[in-house]
Amino acid sequence: MNHIKERKTTGSVSRRVFYLSVQALLNALLVGFVAKGLVLLISLFTNLAFYGNFSFEENGPAGNHLGWYVVLVPVAGSIIVGIMARFGSKAIRGHGIPEAMENIILNESRIPPIITFLKPLSAAISIGTGGPFGAEGPIIATGGALGSFTGQVIHISSSERKVLLAAGACAGMSAIFGSPLAAILLAIELLLFEFSPRSVIPVAIACITGAGMHLLLFGDAPVFAMPAIPAVSDTALAVYVLMGVVIGVVAAMVSKSVYLVEDLFEKLPIHWMWWPALGAVAVGVIGYYAPHTMGVGYDNITTLLTGNVSLTLIFSLCVLKYLSWVISLGSGTSGGTLAPLFTIGGAAGALIGMGVLALFPGCGINLATAALIGMAAMFAGASRALLTAIVFALETTGQPHGLLPLIGACTSAYFVSFFLMKGSIMTEKIRRRGVATPEEYMPDLMLQINAAGVATPLPFRITDMMNVVQAYTLLQDQPYYQRYIIVTNEENQFKGYLDRQRLENSHGSITALLEKAKPFAAAGDDMATVALVLDKQPMDVLAVLQDDKVTGMVTADAVLRRYAAKRSAAGRYHSAFFGNTRLLRLMAKGKRILPQ
Repeated sequence: MNHIKERKTTGSVSRRVFYLSVQALLNALLVGFVAKGLVLLISLFTNLAFYGNFSFEENGPAGNHLGWYVVLVPVAGSIIVGIMARFGSKAIRGHGIPEAMENIILNESRIPPIITFLKPLSAAISIGTGGPFGAEGPIIATGGALGSFTGQVIHISSSERKVLLAAGACAGMSAIFGSPLAAILLAIELLLFEFSPRSVIPVAIACITGAGMHLLLFGDAPVFAMPAIPAVSDTALAVYVLMGVVIGVVAAMVSKSVYLVEDLFEKLPIHWMWWPALGAVAVGVIGYYAPHTMGVGYDNITTLLTGNVSLTLIFSLCVLKYLSWVISLGSGTSGGTLAPLFTIGGAAGALIGMGVLALFPGCGINLATAALIGMAAMFAGASRALLTAIVFALETTGQPHGLLPLIGACTSAYFVSFFLMKGSIMTEKIRRRGVATPEEYMPDLMLQINAAGVATPLPFRITDMMNVVQAYTLLQDQPYYQRYIIVTNEENQFKGYLDRQRLENSHGSITALLEKAKPFAAAGDDMATVALVLDKQPMDVLAVLQDDKVTGMVTADAVLRRYAAKRSAAGRYHSAFFGNTRLLRLMAKGKRILPQ
């Protein structure tokens, strides 16, 4: 007779966490160099494609003098990306984070190792030839692929491989932006689908390592440096919150439009390999009239955050950048969503801020803060990563006075998005396949219920002193439908289980038929552990013991009923104060009794 083995919960800290942390740290060091290499590759391809120079110097496409020939540059790059996807791996197509989420949910966090090489190369070609994407999406995908690859090489479980994938992906984000806390929150909100020490510790170590690599390879200045913004007034805060509502509506429209464009490309009668080239035509044409819409565009975000931007540039980055990005991304090229959403959101915030100031010049808002909250609220509404959006804006700008406006605007945009779309820009692709992604983190109810709370009394008592005939006769008079029967001694101590099928075809003493190796549960064991035992063991009942005495039994049916009751109780609405007539009558009676 054995007590059920103590189950290690997924959130427990053990020696495995140390091993995962060491591997996550090593992966993050490598991801940091990959991030730097990707940025250099993008600069190289940009200089080659737009200026004819073999140079790694950072340079954007906006200063080119190609004239109408600029339309051909994104097309050529997209043809190369399409060929790489067709004959290399189709997995290089897409946004970056949604593909990582898809592999975590549907593929046990397994990503083909070739993605570690093909994704950064294809992204460098796509962005370097004018693709309107940032470097963060590809490096997040590459870091995730590296983490998944190491998780497939070493001996770990699928849940541990998920941690390494998330750690690698978010180390990439931290290495690009120098935002370790936002990267940790991104992992929690979009990749891990849990919050436990077992997962957070390796991810945090990877993200701080990525931030260290950012300091080493990119410098210590904020990625989106901006002038100091003033402390917000109460009136301005209310305006920023309302602006967040508007941007939340825009974020929902932007998210839906991405998949609308993808659906339109799906209807084309040509192979998907050529879709990126078609999308690149729009990128090139828009880029001819608005060169700032092409390329990484981090400098555009910095310009918007100065608050001193022309209306023409704001319109260009809000509308034309959006059109270029949504068509290109919808065509299935290798790109990302973060930087474009920040750019479009920042421009939308600045545009709305201009309108508010024109109508209400004394409202106290300023354009720099409007652009800041627009950038973060757009990401919060589109991706539903509320905390990530707020902290990212703070870490990348270093503006503490932006905290209140960011919380207000991001929360309102996040709230509005739930009314306007079922999924997010990150989860819609998976949702269309009928796979639901977790949107909330709740404590496991099965861990809150113990065996004593589910156990029911034994309907009858069979002891080891009985013979088979006595036991069989007793069973005939009882509505007992389980296959296994709990057997005790005269002192109610557990002796083992009796298989009903063997009982019906046997004679003599019960002791010879007892199955003593089967496990039992202690009164304090949680229901998650009990349910696992009932599933793995060929048993339909489990004895519950306290102080070496049998206090009851647990069946699978009882576990389900208790779980359903717990869920129902959590969602049950109670009477409002003024709807509780009994309470009101007692209060009135007490008022008459009390001296006046």
